[in-house]
Amino acid sequence: MALIELPTKRKQDKRARQADPEDALAGTPGTRFSRHLILCLVGLVMLYPLLWLISSSLKPSNDIFRQLGLWPENWDFGNYAQGWTALDQPFHVYLFNSMIVVVFSIVGNIFSCALAAYAFARMEFTGRKLFFALMLGTLMLPGHVLLVPQYIIFSQLGWLDTYLPLIMPNFMATNAFFIFLMVQFMKALPKELDDAAQIDGCGPFRTFLRVILPLCVPAMATTAIFTFISTWNEFFGPLLYIQNQDLYTVPLALRAFMDSEGQSMWGPMFAMSVVSIAPIIGFFIAGQKYLINGIATTGLK
Repeated sequence: MALIELPTKRKQDKRARQADPEDALAGTPGTRFSRHLILCLVGLVMLYPLLWLISSSLKPSNDIFRQLGLWPENWDFGNYAQGWTALDQPFHVYLFNSMIVVVFSIVGNIFSCALAAYAFARMEFTGRKLFFALMLGTLMLPGHVLLVPQYIIFSQLGWLDTYLPLIMPNFMATNAFFIFLMVQFMKALPKELDDAAQIDGCGPFRTFLRVILPLCVPAMATTAIFTFISTWNEFFGPLLYIQNQDLYTVPLALRAFMDSEGQSMWGPMFAMSVVSIAPIIGFFIAGQKYLINGIATTGLK
């Protein structure tokens, strides 16, 4: 009797493991420990440049490249005070300039890309598939190809030395990646929502504002995070269009710590670099839940 029950019990255990795949992937305690240990070591390797930057911001400039360890021998907290006032304007001016560009870029990308995505995902019109394919084709177009035509257009409009060349393209749904991301998200929403809104007297635009847009929070949060990071770190665009130092964004301000001969105030520059990445880290931590949810629900794997 026992010989008959043993295979049956093994089959039941096997079925239980197959029914709960998370337990099967978890493995034994030793496997989980080894896996977490490897991940921690890889994480430390990836974090080393950031740790070195923070450590260098607390060292005297002469010790930064002479002493390569992470623990400073001589602490110098004055780098932050010196770097904050080292340029023509206090550093908070450049932080505020970058924040202006970032906020308007996020608003423009979210609204314009959501409108374009709504048209592709929920509306029927002639040539929709063709226009969608052409839109995706722009992802393969190098951005540097457009620099000269864009510069000529913005110059003729009198927008040079302003933030308009950095902000206005975001209000015209020029980022195909964000449009594609929102299209994938909107396609997963039930079509019955549009029918119910139409019965209640909503037109397409009101349906978009009242029904579809509130349900697209994860996709919009993902767009906001990616836009924040890319716009905050953008160097070439502000370098091309902005000449007035009072309008410099953070990347241009950090570049201003280095003179034409390649000499630099390394300590203050690294200190302000730490200050400049703090908003990115904070924004990412605050929105990581929406970022993961937005990517997971749009089929981008």
